[in-house]
Amino acid sequence: MDTTIFTADDARRMRDLSMDLVEWYHRSARALPWRQDPTPYRVWISEIMLQQTRVEAVRPYFARFMEALPGIGDLAAVEETALFKLWEGLGYYSRARNLKKAAQVILADYDGCMPADYEALLGLPGIGPYTAGAIASIAFGIPAAAVDGNVLRVLARLLCKRENMQTAAVKKAAHRMLTDILPPGFPGDFNQAMMELGATVCVPGVPRCTGCPAAGHCLGLQRGCAGELPLRPAKRQRKILRRTVPVILAPAGVLLRRRPDTGLLAGLWEFPAADGWLDPEAAAGLAEALGGRVASCQPLEDSRHIFTHLEWHMRGYAVYTDDFPPPDGYVWAAAGQLQQDYALPSAYKAYLKDALRLLRQQAAGLGGA
Repeated sequence: MDTTIFTADDARRMRDLSMDLVEWYHRSARALPWRQDPTPYRVWISEIMLQQTRVEAVRPYFARFMEALPGIGDLAAVEETALFKLWEGLGYYSRARNLKKAAQVILADYDGCMPADYEALLGLPGIGPYTAGAIASIAFGIPAAAVDGNVLRVLARLLCKRENMQTAAVKKAAHRMLTDILPPGFPGDFNQAMMELGATVCVPGVPRCTGCPAAGHCLGLQRGCAGELPLRPAKRQRKILRRTVPVILAPAGVLLRRRPDTGLLAGLWEFPAADGWLDPEAAAGLAEALGGRVASCQPLEDSRHIFTHLEWHMRGYAVYTDDFPPPDGYVWAAAGQLQQDYALPSAYKAYLKDALRLLRQQAAGLGGA
């Protein structure tokens, strides 16, 4: 154990608390679909979906995913376009891509069954220490900790830690300490109890200390500093990128292009956007450069999307053209295809709604051309 971060007294305190948390979890846990039948596959998919995403937002995605891809073989064989459509709106599409890669490894190396081994799980694409610990403990009963942001926040308050809890050293030390104190027979329940406590009681901002099952053990509460913890370093300022988004419409549909296979939003479909804010004439020129004859160019509402370290500030236009052969990497998508076949990043959510609205108007003879 790294005694510069977590001490023997910290471990004793967590060990004394562990079964209280397990019993509280058994009484108070939310009824979530992936908890009702915690097979390794279901635990895996849910944990990947829950990264950077609220529980309530994940529920419908999880249900659709399980219906479409009920097993590892289905996931390994799914076309990437269909996979991205199932994932559309969850963001961080590399997670979906890694799910398929890992499923293919499981088929090839583990006879189609997720390995019941923490280190083997850790070796699969897209599975880090937290996800490996969650799958190992919840699905297989293996004594491995699962340390995510909720757990680190709970530890900072329970043990009154003023270190930056997001550093690799703290995360590794927390994993070691919690693995050492996991209650025999209940590793998955304890891990879920810590996550549940952080998600529902020891929440970001002002913790809900009244009625907390850990209140009698919490040094942060006793010392009056729970609400101040965890301490966070100053956030890095996001880079702002201005973009112009032409929604190019023709009788054939709306024009989409596929993003490169590497980099931000790799492999997804998008409107043929350009860097910088362009005026209507220059926005129309984007369509003309692709081969279209522009009938009109009308402004759409500005939009903004925030990535982790980047913001897109977008200016949109509805650009009406004739049908023209799309260049390589571009397609015309009718309204039904836009809804069912092509996955667009959530960054374009506002313009996707505009495109569907304008396509419906166009079909009704109310287009802006």
